[in-house]
Amino acid sequence: MGRATAVGSPAIRAVFFFTTITIFFFSRNALGFYLPGVAPEDFQKGDPLNVKVNKLTSIKTQLPYSFYSLPFCHPDKIVDSRENLGEVLRGDRIENSPYVFKMREPQMCNVVCRITLDSKIAKEFKEKIEDEYRVNMILDNLPLVVPIPRQEPESPPMYQLGFHVGVKGQYSGSKDGKYFLHNHLSFTVKFHKDEQTDAARIVGFEVTPYSVKHEYDGKWSENTRLSTCDPHAKRTVSVSNSPQEVEDKQEVIFTYDVAFQESEVKWASRWDTYLLMSDDQIHWFSIVNSLMIVLFLSGMVAMIMLRTLYRDISKYNELETQEEAQEETGWKLVHADVFRPPSNSDLLCVYVGTGVQFLGMVLMTMVFAVLGFLSPSNRGGLMTALLLLWVFMGIFAGYAASRLYKLFKGTEWKRIALRTAFLFPATVFSIFFVLNALIWGQKSSGAVPFGTMFALVFLWFGISVPLVFVGSYVGFRKPAIEDPVKTNKIPRQIPEQTWYMNPIFSILIGGILPFGAVFIELFFILTSIWLNQFYYIFGFLFIVFIILLVTCAEITIVLCYFQLCSEDYLWWWRSYLTSGSSALYLFLYATFYFFTKLDITKPVSGALYFGYMLIASYAFFVLTGTIGFYACFWFTRLIYSSVKID
Repeated sequence: MGRATAVGSPAIRAVFFFTTITIFFFSRNALGFYLPGVAPEDFQKGDPLNVKVNKLTSIKTQLPYSFYSLPFCHPDKIVDSRENLGEVLRGDRIENSPYVFKMREPQMCNVVCRITLDSKIAKEFKEKIEDEYRVNMILDNLPLVVPIPRQEPESPPMYQLGFHVGVKGQYSGSKDGKYFLHNHLSFTVKFHKDEQTDAARIVGFEVTPYSVKHEYDGKWSENTRLSTCDPHAKRTVSVSNSPQEVEDKQEVIFTYDVAFQESEVKWASRWDTYLLMSDDQIHWFSIVNSLMIVLFLSGMVAMIMLRTLYRDISKYNELETQEEAQEETGWKLVHADVFRPPSNSDLLCVYVGTGVQFLGMVLMTMVFAVLGFLSPSNRGGLMTALLLLWVFMGIFAGYAASRLYKLFKGTEWKRIALRTAFLFPATVFSIFFVLNALIWGQKSSGAVPFGTMFALVFLWFGISVPLVFVGSYVGFRKPAIEDPVKTNKIPRQIPEQTWYMNPIFSILIGGILPFGAVFIELFFILTSIWLNQFYYIFGFLFIVFIILLVTCAEITIVLCYFQLCSEDYLWWWRSYLTSGSSALYLFLYATFYFFTKLDITKPVSGALYFGYMLIASYAFFVLTGTIGFYACFWFTRLIYSSVKID
């Protein structure tokens, strides 16, 4: 069936040809260039390595803060790195740091600075330790990680992004909880050396943090030697040292070691250890589970199409008398009403257009991700790509909305274009603005600055809105889509429906299978977003997304057929809501995930979580609803164009 469609449709052939050429072009040239900011850099022995600091993050609060919001050691002049749009929206604040290494020259017990805590600073440190904040750093575009050994002896370690500001604990024999600060960092820089040129490339950046109360003799000066960490005496910091407590009037000395370790890992593979997956089987199980749902639905659709429809159509076309036609029941009786425009048809046009915009954005993002353009090394790339693609897909939104609007005999295409350009973005922007105000109130770096907010508004009003109007103009100038059968002036009365064909019941049932096809992969996506982990299994995600498209289309066709057989011709909105109701289950699952997997206690953090998941569920509703609508639209036109109507 799929092959016949591909061969029979010139548009699909053109898209397939274009995609093939694009993949061929990029695959041929992928070895010849690097994305900006991710080209390899060679270091000779003794070259300076500048460590940059990024935001402080916490999975308990979901509120990022800049590194220097805490009184850590800082260089003479703090310089902000230029962030892209995606990085700013993620709350990244990349700045220089006082940590400077020299390539392949180990250092031991370097003193960074010394501070004395007062009650205010001690309170700030305690709050961040209580909320389990982590410090994030970057070296040669690689994030700092803490290796955590696995229980299996020969297995590679797990990696935790960033190290904790400190830990909460207690002295042996005491029940009082104390806060201890990680003030000594033992860095390990892994490098891969070129034997011919002796140049090296950085392939790993790890740290082991320690809390140690440094001691020294006499008064403090720049040349003071620590007794707890002395490179001359080869005395290193270990877990047996007394920890550094966070209290008023406590003296804290920040120190670090750096060791260099040669690695067999090449530069091109240096991200593999960060993205190492130990749960491939779960993803394959997810895909197999989803395919079972698709096969089940495909069987039902095939049964309807082959056994029921073609048999019914052939019988209907063989009827000789009007009396026999009147005795017929089921979907054929409503042929004169099935293409009657629905109530609130303008709103349906707007939502269908927005769904087409979303579908284009997601498909193009998937293609770029599968081709490797949105790797984690390109920080903020995914967010930037989503925003830009959403903006430029506005032309398809306007086109789809106006084509449907003209089918419903609409005449004011500018009004429908305006509503398409503003309804969904305005709703999302309003929620986003409220959430941003909450983040501002917490003085978090996650708050979007005024300049970035202006850039977002410009993308919306300056690019997206005009493109929607261009698409609407082009779509409205095209000839109207012809209905396969004529519509009566007087609407037919719909008979009383059985309980299982109740609109609310059938709509809620329709959303279960599309959600069931994606919920396992959804767990990993939520984990990567809210538990600060990498997600880079776009190959799996692309397969699951295709399965989602097929599932939405097939479940809507099946339920639409049952509805028409019950002589209920009000299918327009129901087809949209049937698959779109999967968004309700997505939001319910997000609520379940919040209470079972997350440790969020602050009201603001909870509001952020549910606010962003509400936006995601709304977007999922628009996307899946549009897929179901077009599947049902194609299905009804197909079956009614096959019936001879006198």
